[in-house]
Parts: sequence; structure tokens; C-alpha cells
Amino acid sequence: MGLNFKKTYRFAVISTLYITLFSTSLVAVLLIFFGTFSLQFCFAFAFGIAVFSFFVLQYRVEHFIYRRVKKIYDDVSLLDSTTLRSQSITTDMATLTKEVKKFATDKKIEIENLKVREEYRREFMGNVSHELKTPLFTVQGYLSTLLDGAMKDKDLRKKYLERAEKGVERLIYIVEDLDMISKLEMGDLNLEFSDFNIIELIQNVFDLLEMQADKKNIILMFDRKYNKPINVFADQEKIQQVLTNLIMNSIKYGKENGTTEVSIEDLVKNKIIVRVRDNGEGIEQQHIPRLFERFFRVDKSGARSEGGSGLGLSIVKHIIEGHNEKIYIESEFGKGSEFSFTLEKQK
Repeated sequence: MGLNFKKTYRFAVISTLYITLFSTSLVAVLLIFFGTFSLQFCFAFAFGIAVFSFFVLQYRVEHFIYRRVKKIYDDVSLLDSTTLRSQSITTDMATLTKEVKKFATDKKIEIENLKVREEYRREFMGNVSHELKTPLFTVQGYLSTLLDGAMKDKDLRKKYLERAEKGVERLIYIVEDLDMISKLEMGDLNLEFSDFNIIELIQNVFDLLEMQADKKNIILMFDRKYNKPINVFADQEKIQQVLTNLIMNSIKYGKENGTTEVSIEDLVKNKIIVRVRDNGEGIEQQHIPRLFERFFRVDKSGARSEGGSGLGLSIVKHIIEGHNEKIYIESEFGKGSEFSFTLEKQK
């Protein structure tokens, strides 16, 4: 591919002016000294030397610079052929310096982003392998024990098969969440918007999670009695998943005999905000910025003992942002947490 050459005449013009002034002045002094001064001769000489100097500087010196600048472009273009190859080569040093600095800055940012992504990829792969390894080894252990002779014991066989089944269920749960988070990050959300009563949806989630809450004697409740329906415009199934994940987390990390309270408030004319508040263990401030990262857990051991894929909050964030809405978190360590998100209110 050929390179375009962008001419610049500034250097040649200024240099020509200096040479012409100096040469003409020198000739004029010599003519006066020898007693044969002629103004017409000086003008003619000045014109001639100016034309000669300009062409020498513009085409000879510039060609000399061009070859060296071209090499710079060629060397740099090896790194990014689409950036500098598409531009004209300039022999103006200020322009060249500006372009190279911009190129270097862009490349520095790009390299830093690649390092962050690589670190994120390594961390993600490590988390995935760790999450899958635990249930896989559990299932393998129970099945190996059965094959080694425990299958003859009817009670033990049933017990180990049930535990192996739970391990398989956890694997399926993790894989399904991984599949969903991959689709969400690729923008394949496929939202189906409809009008529905958010109060009724929250009550349905309460009913679904009532048994889990009873195990820790946690009360699932509204902040007050809502006598009228509050209709929103969103994907009902996805919002149910958001509420399920948030309320499940409040149960998982809530304290015994605690509460999970949901409230709905008008934010602006056509927006509401849904708040899910608990009085559990809370979250330390340094962990809050990373809460929505995939597989991030504040308490590594405690979180895994409670189950879950570690992708719940990341899925929640993607779903809410897919609705072009916002999600917020407030937490005080030792006192509890509040997750809230906005939704479009149906008129």
C-alpha cells in the first residue's frame, strides 16, 4: 500500500527568506566596496537566490527528511497499520511529534486496558474452575464410594445418591448462570416488556422464598400495606429474577430472627424505586465497589457454604442496566444492607 505525502512549505519559505536576505546583503556590500553598486542587480540576484534556495530546500532537504520520517511511519505502522497508514506523511516536526505522541498515548491506554482484561480473564477462569471443581469432586467422591462397595448398603446408597444429585444440581445451577451472564454481556438480553403489578410480583417472590426464610426465622415483609396496585413497564420474568436474587441474598446473609423489608417509592413522575432492605451482617465499604463482579464474594468460605453460583448480583446488574435503569447499594457493616433499583412506572 502506498503512502501519501503531505507537503509543508513553512520550513522552506522561512529558510529561503534568511538565505536571500543574507546573500543579497552580502552582494550589496561587495558591490558598494568595489564601487559598482546596482539596485536592479541586487533585486535580480535576490529573486534568483530566493527561487533557487526555495526549490533546493523544499525538494532536496524535504526529500532527505521524508525518507527518515517515512521510516518512522513504517516502523510505527507495524504496530497499527490502520492508524498511521491512513494518514499523509508530514515533514513538519511539530505535526509529526503531535501525531506520534497521540499514537503513543493511545497505545499506552490500549495496553493498560488489555492488562486489565487479561487480569480479569485470569481471575474469571480461576473462579470458574474453583466453582465447578467443588461440586464435581463431591459427585465423584460419592460415586466412587458407591462403586467401591457401598452400593450394597441400601440406606447408604440412597444417602450418597441424594448427595451426588445435589452436587449435580449445583453444577447445573452454575452452568445456567454462566450461560445467562454470557448472553447478557453479549447484549443478547431479549427483553419482553409488559405492564404488570410490581406489588403482586414481590408477593409471589415472598411466597417462593418463604421456606428458605423460615429456616433462619427471617420475616419477609413490605414496609407498609399497599392498597392499590403499582404498575410498571418492564420484563416481568427478568424483574422477578432480580427480586429473587436480591431477596435470596438478604436471607442468605441475614441474621437469625431478622427481617427483609421491601418498599416502593415514587422517584420522579414516571419512575419508582424498589428497595430491598435487611438487618443482616452488612458489607464493609471497601468491598462495595466489587459487589457486582462475577464470582466476587465478601466472605469466601461463608458464601460457598450457603451455596449459589456467585453470579447473582452480576446478573441483577445486567438485567437492570438492560432496562436502562439504575441499581444502587447502601450498607453499614454490622447493621445491614439495602439494594435498590429504578423502574419505569406505567401511567
